[in-house]
Amino acid sequence: MFDFLFWLLSYLVPFLAVLTVIVFVHEMGHYLVARWNGVAIQTFSVGFGRELFGWNDRHGTRWRLSAIPLGGYVRFVGDMNPASVPDPEAARKVAPELAPRLFINKNVWQRIAIVLAGPVANILLTFLILYALLLGYGRYTLSPVVDSVIAGSVAEEAGIEAGDVIVSVDGYAVHGFEDFQRLVATAPARPVSIDLDRNGVRQSLTLTPEAVETTDRFGNVQRIGRIGVSRNVEEADVTLYRPGPVEAVSMTVEEIRFIVQRTAAFLGDFFVGRGDVEQIGGPVKVAKVSGQVATLGIVALINLTALLSLNIGIFNLLPVPMLDGGHLLYYLVEAVRGRPLSMRVQEIGFRFGFALVVALMVFTLFNDTIFAYLRAAG
Repeated sequence: MFDFLFWLLSYLVPFLAVLTVIVFVHEMGHYLVARWNGVAIQTFSVGFGRELFGWNDRHGTRWRLSAIPLGGYVRFVGDMNPASVPDPEAARKVAPELAPRLFINKNVWQRIAIVLAGPVANILLTFLILYALLLGYGRYTLSPVVDSVIAGSVAEEAGIEAGDVIVSVDGYAVHGFEDFQRLVATAPARPVSIDLDRNGVRQSLTLTPEAVETTDRFGNVQRIGRIGVSRNVEEADVTLYRPGPVEAVSMTVEEIRFIVQRTAAFLGDFFVGRGDVEQIGGPVKVAKVSGQVATLGIVALINLTALLSLNIGIFNLLPVPMLDGGHLLYYLVEAVRGRPLSMRVQEIGFRFGFALVVALMVFTLFNDTIFAYLRAAG
């Protein structure tokens, strides 16, 4: 009993809290832009399944909290289902005065704006969280100076020397040695370009970090890149850097660009045979990580919320029917053709997208559980 309560409080509660915030912001993006465009909205639900409690607002929208807290949705009047698959018969079923307010009857650019609003809301949430944390807490940093290079390492072969000051990696500015470590660690077996300053002379070189496996404080195995350099750390070397409001904007944008680029590179590794399937995680792994991060404090959990929000926003933009990106693809084709795709083509696409999303969910759940079992057994 106590083990279950510990699991519930340590893993499930932080996971559901993070997921609820992310989904609420995503669906609120759809809701607000739809409302601004005069769309009749039937339901705003946090969770799926049976309604636990809810109320109707003055616009006729039903706000509800549902029994299964694993997502949520906004359902427009005239939709077949919560996935916003339009009902072609809707215009003939509703009262004439309501027909202009149906999502399906809005012009294509309004529909594009409404669909795009969800992922954009997630990206904005990420920006606001990272920006607020940067302004509020600043960041502890070390000067980006290489103190030593391991003999025979990737760094030595590439020509890095002790005393070099790292300026940038792959075009990302290096503000501290921790930036250099992270940029290298997130590029295992992928070439990276490094700009450095040696005695006042700028030099550029390219190297490929060695892919190694490491274990974090929670026992999670990660595949990272290493090149064989180190930085001696003394208490006096660590400084707290607090950027101004304007500089923090550019630093936050660069951080988001870094996450997106590295995520795309991570996924791209699977197409060239460098990917590690163990690194792909689904709901079980996210719940586990959420619980682990929660033990580090509320700031760490908020930071995780920002990262997951960005990833969910980007994932939803993939051109897969059932996802926002699939809807966008249909509407962009309609904008080019001047007329929508036939319902038959759209229906086939939605079925394919549904199968693909379900297959991905099953794969990640299997991946989460089977590798956890193998590690426990081994």
